[in-house]
Amino acid sequence: QNSDLNNLYSLSYDPNTLHVRVWWRGLYKVIANANLVLENVPGIEMNEAEKNKVLGEAKFFRAWAYFYAVRLWGDLPLITVPQSANSEDFLPVRSPQQEVYNLIVADLLEAESAGLPWVDESGRVSQSAVKTLLSKVYLTMAGQPLNETARYADAANKAKEVIDNAGPLRLFDTYGEIHNETLNNTGEHIFSLQYNAEIAGNPMGNMFPNFQPVTYRGPSGTGSTIPDIDFYNSFEVGDLRVVDREGWFYTSYYRNGNEELFDLGKPYIFKHFNVIANGTLDVPGTARDNLNLSIFRYAEVLLIHAEASNEVNGPTQDALDGLTAIRDRAQLTTPALGSFDATTFRDAVLAERWYELCFEMKVWFDMVRLRKVYNSTTGGFDDFVGHVNLNSDQPLQEKHLLFPIPEQELINSPNLATQNPGY
Repeated sequence: QNSDLNNLYSLSYDPNTLHVRVWWRGLYKVIANANLVLENVPGIEMNEAEKNKVLGEAKFFRAWAYFYAVRLWGDLPLITVPQSANSEDFLPVRSPQQEVYNLIVADLLEAESAGLPWVDESGRVSQSAVKTLLSKVYLTMAGQPLNETARYADAANKAKEVIDNAGPLRLFDTYGEIHNETLNNTGEHIFSLQYNAEIAGNPMGNMFPNFQPVTYRGPSGTGSTIPDIDFYNSFEVGDLRVVDREGWFYTSYYRNGNEELFDLGKPYIFKHFNVIANGTLDVPGTARDNLNLSIFRYAEVLLIHAEASNEVNGPTQDALDGLTAIRDRAQLTTPALGSFDATTFRDAVLAERWYELCFEMKVWFDMVRLRKVYNSTTGGFDDFVGHVNLNSDQPLQEKHLLFPIPEQELINSPNLATQNPGY
């Protein structure tokens, strides 16, 4: 019934698709707010250390927003100061991706030296978050479309800084801890979108099974996000991440959140399910979903280091240790170092990204930078162009490497000139 969502699923989205327009507006709102901070805070009389932290946070958010945007649309309007109708670049042109990445890296290097705390349990930007984002930016720059392969070493080194100085950062012992709201901003969580039920509802409730009574609300939910059954079935035998209500999925739950267990009929995504808010056996839910949405987890840092290090030096024990830690938690055996070469280790790490980071809004960007798609049926990797999306039975095309510029933006800003190819 949601035509815009169906257009995404069917790969038939266009410059007027609602989600594409919302992404553009949302990201440029973050950029605009960061620019206001960077323009005005330097003139405020305040503690210099606190001022530097505020500016570092703004640099992080501007970099974070541009990093999302450049991967979605390619060449972008590069806006770095607050805008008014009299601004010289009020009708901006699109800057090449390389220039956008140059700003992203510069912002993050400045944020890195802004005196931010290593971790911040209040949810504010931390130095470990800056370094994690920088490692991810470098990893992306090493891939398509920039192909700056020397950046693999930068990505490996930056991720290693996080690992070597981890302090309180760690993998949680259980998967349940990852979506336990009492552990927000601690342990595995490096940076997250913060949710507070007093301010706004948590949108991850849209992932509840369709009209199934899994919470205190009774039958509810849209069920709009479910795992592809071939992907669900492709997890290794014994992988805890596929165990009902223990890992990333659930096939049963307690009626109305806290009553008898009942069968859901198929697997749904449990990764973002808030047991405290929704209830569990004999424990009613609080009806207040304060579970944050993780943006960077420590698990991803381990995988960034493993992938980037392998591209520079081939498989090393250091890289294997990170991969092994993730697989140990899933109770899976990892082959010894001598059984890998650079190619097989790359494939093992990339496949682990699909299984560990699924449903965290990361896999699409892996597909774009690698020009590859994990094929859960064969266990190998297909070329991006031509890979058939199993939900729509439609092949990915060259044009899908970028999203269309929203039509209204082209109308409002004629200097943006051409639409992305294929739209």
